[in-house]
Amino acid sequence: MNKNKVLEGLISMNKIKAAVLGSTGYVGQELTRLLIQHPQVDIVFLGSKSYKEQSYSDIYANFSKNIELICYEDNVENIASKVDVVFIALPHGHASGKINKNILSKTKIIDLGADFRLNDEKIYENWYETKHNCPDLLKTAVYGLCELNRNEIRTSNLIANPGCYTTCSILTLAPLLKEDLIDENTIIIDAKSGVSGAGRSLNLGTHFCETNESIKAYKVASHRHTPEIEQELSKISGKEIKLSFTPHLIPMNRGIISTCYASLKENISYDDVKSAYEKHYGNEFFIRLMKKGVFPETRWVKGSNFVDIGFSIDERTRRIIAIGALDNLMKGAASQAVQNMNIMFEMDESTGINQIPAFPI
Repeated sequence: MNKNKVLEGLISMNKIKAAVLGSTGYVGQELTRLLIQHPQVDIVFLGSKSYKEQSYSDIYANFSKNIELICYEDNVENIASKVDVVFIALPHGHASGKINKNILSKTKIIDLGADFRLNDEKIYENWYETKHNCPDLLKTAVYGLCELNRNEIRTSNLIANPGCYTTCSILTLAPLLKEDLIDENTIIIDAKSGVSGAGRSLNLGTHFCETNESIKAYKVASHRHTPEIEQELSKISGKEIKLSFTPHLIPMNRGIISTCYASLKENISYDDVKSAYEKHYGNEFFIRLMKKGVFPETRWVKGSNFVDIGFSIDERTRRIIAIGALDNLMKGAASQAVQNMNIMFEMDESTGINQIPAFPI
């Protein structure tokens, strides 16, 4: 037998076997694209309720000659013992009905939906207006914001992959709260997202003619990412935080920018804030701190796992304006899920997701 063939077989046997449920949504296909190119992963199952028994490359022609798998209806029970990790890229309400302790004893789960992000069952059911089917797992799930929780991620079998607005907002504000530089009662977040954040399903509000040449605020004072942001920032600060969060839809395919406002505490200078960001993010590969007077733009992070953060201090009002930008389908969803997987399986975090942002896109 050819020695090269034997070596290829051994390498394949040692690769992580992955399944993607909800593989035909925007996030699911982005995740599939990343996993196909990951040097230590073999995708062995693609799930889709809408396109079951169809070839994946027929659904997404950009995968032609790169994947031969057929989509099948999601069934975690059947595949749990056959794979090392299951990615669930489904809307809220699905994952909690599919996962239990028996499944977690067989495989690792990374849920890209909202079912395990909130620690309190009642808060989840209030904001998402649906019953949580597995509340006993809420306390064991780890919130998968990699730069903040990597030690907990490393030893967990159930990861709640953060939301896109939340990843951008939390990472932008975290150093300010960790170093007690701002009044936590004054936080306001003004965030804007591309249309892909609404998913691939047909919706009048995201049709081209409805979104092009327009910008609108939506879910004002009621967006479901609000309690997620408050929960995680409260953990960071050690105090209960309530904030104002207003999302906006803008006519572009992908990208998020969060402009965060807060009042600085007395005698806090620009250098104090700069030192705080450098202390917490100076060694983080995927967080890029902007130079003074330079601010993030969504075009410089699209197609990547990078988060760009910059800030300015309004001396007149003594308020800080901190700005973060990321790709909502990547660091806001799919590539962060891969980053979580890399940590869980003790690989370099950047494996398979260290692409330079694409431009123009």
